[in-house]
Amino acid sequence: MTFFQDAYAEGTALWETGRPQPEVVTLATVGGIGGVVLDAGCGTGENAIYLAKTGLTVIGVDVALRAVQIARCKAAARGQTVEFAVCDVRSLPFPGGAFDTVIDSGLFHVFDQAGKARYEKCLRTVVRPGGLVHVIVWSEEQPGQEGPARVTQAELKSSFASGWEDPFIKAGVYETAIHEQGARAWVATFRKSTR
Repeated sequence: MTFFQDAYAEGTALWETGRPQPEVVTLATVGGIGGVVLDAGCGTGENAIYLAKTGLTVIGVDVALRAVQIARCKAAARGQTVEFAVCDVRSLPFPGGAFDTVIDSGLFHVFDQAGKARYEKCLRTVVRPGGLVHVIVWSEEQPGQEGPARVTQAELKSSFASGWEDPFIKAGVYETAIHEQGARAWVATFRKSTR
């Protein structure tokens, strides 16, 4: 994860736009985000701070210390209460069922297959039965080779096949600092099984 530490230290994190991702705003607007929320891979906190402003209890976590430091400063400057912590989402330090909703805006696609499996298993633990996980990833329809690995709908469904239900995947956009129209993305929602 040195890449992410370096990107924030050097100010070259191209996924940071200074505002919440539009897909996160849409999910919140239609009532898809509620209860206690985990922002997994929160970066400098734009999504978490936006959600806190809507009245939600939000915890943002990121592996990059510098990103979390910036997020804490932003939240304080904007008068929003958000808890931010430095940790690896593949070994989250929270009790089982701690979260009603998880948002993952551009994190899932950075892991290799083993990392994705560890991450999903961890999410299965910290999300309460009936809780939601929203995953926003670059899709295979995004042209070029720059940026993160592309993810297919089939890979998303396969990764969340055990212990999850009601998968819903739609085409969306992931904003970056270098794509005028954003990158093509999948916005996937999975519900933690209650069985």
